[in-house]
Amino acid sequence: MKFTKMHGLGNDYVCVSLFEESVADPAGLARVVSDRHRGIGSDGLILIGRSEVGHVRMEMYNADGSRAQMCGNGIRCVAKYAAEHGLAPGPELQIETDVGVLKAWCQVRDGLVQTVRVDMGCPELAALSLPSTLPVDRVVDYSIEVGGLDYRITCVSMGNPHVVVFLDDPGGVDLADLGPLFEHCPAFPERINAHFVRVDSSTHVTMRTWERGSGETLACGTGACAVCVAGALTHRTQREVTVTLPGGDLHVEWAADDHVYMTGPAVGAFTGEWP
Repeated sequence: MKFTKMHGLGNDYVCVSLFEESVADPAGLARVVSDRHRGIGSDGLILIGRSEVGHVRMEMYNADGSRAQMCGNGIRCVAKYAAEHGLAPGPELQIETDVGVLKAWCQVRDGLVQTVRVDMGCPELAALSLPSTLPVDRVVDYSIEVGGLDYRITCVSMGNPHVVVFLDDPGGVDLADLGPLFEHCPAFPERINAHFVRVDSSTHVTMRTWERGSGETLACGTGACAVCVAGALTHRTQREVTVTLPGGDLHVEWAADDHVYMTGPAVGAFTGEWP
């Protein structure tokens, strides 16, 4: 099986084109190729296939084999792959995902895609859509106890669920300990992605991420979108921000049309064959 290893700000994926290959057990394949000691090493597996409603279809699996509805860094990688491999007629393309068809715009230099801007759609704020069992319609600056401590949280779905915690020092968080407590919190029966965020200014934030099914990652595109929305909802930031993650920066805007637009790099690391 031929594959391409790609990443967005270090959030890395093994990408397989279903135009050329077939995958019988994607969940099982995701687990073995994602293993950083015995496999290729990645945060998950992305399958790029044919679509009847877009130029390509994206299917994404976390490192533990669980299916993810959406991936912001991953969709930029898919856009780069599709544009550079002739799967779309130009730098503007439509990608079918589990949450619908999303539009992407590629910035191309010397025939290679450098950055990608994606219309990530409208954020969903209803607690039931996460889903969450918390007794509120929207989880905005809501107090919850996790691991014996109280945290104020804001929850946003960008096709997949996110909880945002604003802190003075996210760098001081023991993410290996606190991340799983949030991910498996009983208030979120389908688990959740957790983000710990410092507000640097009204237009700049710094965040760390624990992704359900993958653990700590260097970046999370949908998470950065959720952080932008959460910052605006709680009047901590403006609706357009630069989000600094361990792997680099994303530009995110929650625009007047209620859509969230994310812009960032996509990089091809190497190609190979498995096994």
